[in-house]
Amino acid sequence: MNQVHMPTTVAELFGLLGSHPGARLMAGGTDLLVALRHTQQYTGTILCLERIAELSRIEEQPDGSVSIGAGVCFSKITSSLLLQQRYPLLTQAASTVGGPAIRTMATIGGNSVTASPAADSLPALYLLDARLELRTAAGQRTVAIDAFIIGPRRTMLQPGEIISRIILPPAEDWTIQRFEKVGRRKSLAIAVASLATLLRLSADGTVLEARFAWGSVGPTVIRCREAEQAVIGKRLSEETLRAAAELARQAVSPIDDIRATAEYRRTVAGNLLLRLLDS
Repeated sequence: MNQVHMPTTVAELFGLLGSHPGARLMAGGTDLLVALRHTQQYTGTILCLERIAELSRIEEQPDGSVSIGAGVCFSKITSSLLLQQRYPLLTQAASTVGGPAIRTMATIGGNSVTASPAADSLPALYLLDARLELRTAAGQRTVAIDAFIIGPRRTMLQPGEIISRIILPPAEDWTIQRFEKVGRRKSLAIAVASLATLLRLSADGTVLEARFAWGSVGPTVIRCREAEQAVIGKRLSEETLRAAAELARQAVSPIDDIRATAEYRRTVAGNLLLRLLDS
């Protein structure tokens, strides 16, 4: 029989971690509960984070950055006017997570610490230069998300450490912020491939800056700097994007699984760039 604790403060949480060092942390539980069902029966302690108000806040900071508590669920992200106005790329990505019921449970901290290659929020967080605040009972540190995730379902999180919040730097003036996802169905789909895009255009439509990040086509999120450079200084024509798409297909490293073949994922990764013609 599991022992379940529901602390209401971070201090209480760390006290429980000290007395139950092998405890599992649960925010929304959409990843953890599935994992536990597919392993030998877990009879240890579970520490639920949902009642810790500090982890459930979205706040603008004095320097213009925005702090998102690790326990903030995706439905709260999609409905946040602050995030919609400052970081529409993230709210678009959040709106594709599961279905409405899952979005009310799944959290951005859980999505980050699970580090699935198919996690919908990660490509957006990579492009937005998100930093994660990691806390222990003794102190805290801040790391960039691309350093935090070191492989598929592998992070640099240490025993006794939690993600307390995700910090987004002050919003930049991007002309286009877009998230695209392809799955085996239109809803409740795990990504076969996804693409987050940030573009800054001049008045005449010339690309001044470009950032592309793909999900579900490699062990972690993949940036293709060559594809980004290929569109800078040019208009978003079909010819320009097809050249960038070919570079992207060479950069990704997908696998075969039950959802799609590696070759299909490679093709889709490039084709997602062509959707920018509709921007």
